[in-house]
Amino acid sequence: MRTLLVVGLVLLIIGVGSFFVPVPHRENRSIKVGDTTIGVETQHNEGMPRGVSIVLVVAGAALAIAGARH
Repeated sequence: MRTLLVVGLVLLIIGVGSFFVPVPHRENRSIKVGDTTIGVETQHNEGMPRGVSIVLVVAGAALAIAGARH
C-alpha cells in the first residue's frame, strides 16, 4: 500500500503546484507565400482551471490517507 501513499502525495504536490505555476501557451499565426513568411506569434501564461486543481488536491489527499491507513 506504499504505492498508494506515494501516488497520493505526487497528486497532492501537483495539485497544489497547479494553483501557482502558470502553463505557457504559444500560438503562431502565419501566412507563407513562396519563400516569404508573414506572421504573428503570441505567448500566454494561463493557469490550470481551478476545478482541475481542486480535484487533484482532493484525490491526492484521499489516496495518501488511504495508503497511510493500511
